[in-house]
Amino acid sequence: MSAIKEIDNIQEKLNWHWRNSMRPARFFGVDARAAIPFLVLLVYFRPVTLFITIMTVLVFQFLEKKGLTFPAALRNLRAWIVGVNRPGYLSPFHKKFEDYE
Repeated sequence: MSAIKEIDNIQEKLNWHWRNSMRPARFFGVDARAAIPFLVLLVYFRPVTLFITIMTVLVFQFLEKKGLTFPAALRNLRAWIVGVNRPGYLSPFHKKFEDYE
């Protein structure tokens, strides 16, 4: 019985990396997509850019602690900006019903 468990344990160790293949990439404990302002900071190093970078990372770190991932936080922000009324078409492009009798 223990030999079967040992074989299963060895097979588990051989395939451990497949479990972690869909985990998000991390950059110093933050989602790597939230660390994009660091690229801007490397190109344009100014105190204002440093402040914006730090604030952006802290905001997304806070949102992760609350349970929102980076893409979910961006979707939430987009929904907040657009608001409740989101028509599918602009009013000039709405189709009018016509009766051809």
